[in-house]
Amino acid sequence: MANRVDRRSFLKIAGTSLGIGALYSVAPLLGADGEASEIARTLWKRNGERLKPFSFVQLSDTHVGFNGPPDPLGTQAYERAVDMINGLRHRPDFVLVTGDLTHDSEKPGEHADRMKRFQEISSRLHVDAVRCVPGEHDAGLDGGALFRDVFGPTFYSFDHRGVHFIGLDNVSRAKPEVGPEQLAWLKKDLARFPTTAPIVVFTHRPLFDLKPEWEWFTSDGDEVMNALASYENVTVLYGHIHRQHEHAAGGVRHYAARSLIWAFPDPATTADKKPLPFDKEQPFRNLGLRLVQEPRARGAVPDPPTIDDVELTMREYSGTVGINQFLKEGAAR
Repeated sequence: MANRVDRRSFLKIAGTSLGIGALYSVAPLLGADGEASEIARTLWKRNGERLKPFSFVQLSDTHVGFNGPPDPLGTQAYERAVDMINGLRHRPDFVLVTGDLTHDSEKPGEHADRMKRFQEISSRLHVDAVRCVPGEHDAGLDGGALFRDVFGPTFYSFDHRGVHFIGLDNVSRAKPEVGPEQLAWLKKDLARFPTTAPIVVFTHRPLFDLKPEWEWFTSDGDEVMNALASYENVTVLYGHIHRQHEHAAGGVRHYAARSLIWAFPDPATTADKKPLPFDKEQPFRNLGLRLVQEPRARGAVPDPPTIDDVELTMREYSGTVGINQFLKEGAAR
């Protein structure tokens, strides 16, 4: 039987929230001491693949094709985000887009044109891949048929450098729901992995009841989280709410990326779900860059990160890692 190891930090998902999204750095916290190396070797043996450092970016809610109040700038924030990502000192491996790539349209051919426009802007990214899941504006009118024609499956999984990524579709059934077929697929997909495997789930709507009366929820989100409950290293990334948000439940952390088109208010401060007003003097307000600096201490229990908010138009930044979520090694199965 494999030696049991104490619970301690071994992996970091460090996010630089760009306001427009978030840059995540995934890297084992391997110090000079032999114990850290032993933890890494043990987890490699249990999970079957060595964790290797990498980074990726989450973007959300680009709403390509939208133009008018509350944001008359259309795709300018998305195009600025592309420039910012391309300007990062270390190139991310890929970009995840958590839904509402486009703004829907019932005009014949217009929605397809908007998806092509999204692809054209995304093609400027200097990354190896752009992976997407649909939002309700991409798939709500036709059950995801056009999305599948252009981008491929609405739910899928892939592995990258020791981390398992799962893209879930909680919009194509014309309601906030994953559905029994996808839940069965998820359970089958997860069954291949030990409970210690690092897993990142990305989807559009939150998988918990954040604000049900605003449709900030997934009706069978609890079933999704129950399927993930035995896995000890799970992170959920989502969009839809057009604002930054963090939520922790059952050892899982949920992170929302802000929108690239307009922002919604904090539901704790108002009952009125109206986009925040556009300010022509500060056109990227609430879409600004948020730098989360990595703490200098690299021990088992590091200091918390420091957070600075910067406007989206800022061009000079580097060395930005933070939002420390430390995954933990579990007992052998």
